[in-house]
Amino acid sequence: MNSNEAPIIVGLDIGTTKIAVIAGRKNEFGKLEVLGFGRANSSGVQHGQVLNIDHAISAISNALKNCALSNPELEVNEVYVGIAGHHIKSLPARGDLVRHDAENEIQRSEIDQLINNQRKMYIPAGDEIIEVIPQDYQVDNNQNIKDPVGYNGVKVGANFHIITGDRNAIRNIRRAVNKSGLNTKDLVLQPLASASAVMSDVDLEAGVAILDIGGGTSDLAIFQDGILKHTAVIPFGGENITEDIRKGLGVLKNQAEALKVQFGSTLTSAANANAFITIPGLKGMPSKQISVKNLAEIIQARMEEILDFVSFHLKQNGLEPNALNGGLIITGGGSQLKHLVQLAEFKTGLNARIGYPNEHLVTNHIPELKMPMYATCIGLILKGYNDHENLQKKVEEITPAKVEQTPKPQMVKPADAAPIAKDPEAKVVNEPKPKSAGVDRPKFWDKFKDNIIDLFKEEEDKVIK
Repeated sequence: MNSNEAPIIVGLDIGTTKIAVIAGRKNEFGKLEVLGFGRANSSGVQHGQVLNIDHAISAISNALKNCALSNPELEVNEVYVGIAGHHIKSLPARGDLVRHDAENEIQRSEIDQLINNQRKMYIPAGDEIIEVIPQDYQVDNNQNIKDPVGYNGVKVGANFHIITGDRNAIRNIRRAVNKSGLNTKDLVLQPLASASAVMSDVDLEAGVAILDIGGGTSDLAIFQDGILKHTAVIPFGGENITEDIRKGLGVLKNQAEALKVQFGSTLTSAANANAFITIPGLKGMPSKQISVKNLAEIIQARMEEILDFVSFHLKQNGLEPNALNGGLIITGGGSQLKHLVQLAEFKTGLNARIGYPNEHLVTNHIPELKMPMYATCIGLILKGYNDHENLQKKVEEITPAKVEQTPKPQMVKPADAAPIAKDPEAKVVNEPKPKSAGVDRPKFWDKFKDNIIDLFKEEEDKVIK
């Protein structure tokens, strides 16, 4: 690969119903070109957690094979992996730091210390702090400060959003990925990945709630004033709707899934009361007539339960519908049910829309990838590019300093010799490099900690047989 060419980043979404692998690279316009895509039915995963590692490895391998079929020249070694599930929890926290040197301005190192101090807080045994996200700072009596660096005061404090996860659940994901022949570049929270793929900077500023309806769970992320206010895992998803249909109508699971996808609606009032679906009978049994209206009643009941959770979390954080001008963005596989936007607006009081990851993709991408179910995977690639761009910036900041410190060899010039021409590059080295930082708005992923996976590396996991 050319050194000036953007790297290929691969996202791996391990879901309850599907495993998806997408490899992408940014073009000169900053859009993602999909270089490889593969998916497979998930196995060994329940409610977002890897329970059977062997089954999960088999499913991941099938997705990788399908990705290789789409592009035989593509080699996948490192992946960004999404993490979700019932074990993900969040809680608010408050931290303060009394400064030792109150005469000088607040330094970045002091803010880093304040953030790291939150990792010492008590959490249940077996859990691990995944993210410590500052929401707003306070310096003495000055409140609601976005960035306190450069302020002067005796005490600096902040409100934090702490996200925790079960260490064993995270270890199982890493083992399944590594035993599939892949290196886990980083673990990324799925609600944050989905949010980065389907919302814009305008949404982030206006305030928005992102609801990712997956197979086993639904992930909620709420943003206000450009910061993450709240995250939650709702313990219901598309699989629960399918199971409700199976039990309520007395059909097989694959028939229930087909009924949901082809004829399902989240509004009973929009269903035709005189329409029926014929299901063939088993082993000579008579066929069964399914009412479209009854099907919609079952789907609406479960979807209302999910949306009630959304309303609960909004009220829990003191957020009225008019506080989120960006409304509710619904994404994930479960967002494709008919009339969901109308039901969501009625239940939550928010303007709602379906979130598609199209904004970040080139126009001639694979048509299937425009579906909301791939938002997480696209978000994982965006996280990878954010890491890559931040690393490049650090290299660019360090490299000029090293060049200036390297002494140039001195050449002794004879008295009768012609003057030696100056090195044209010398001027470039001595001139200060223009600074462009400070005018750029912080990117979405810059608000969160890099390399979550580093928190979970243990000696016993370094070599996985």
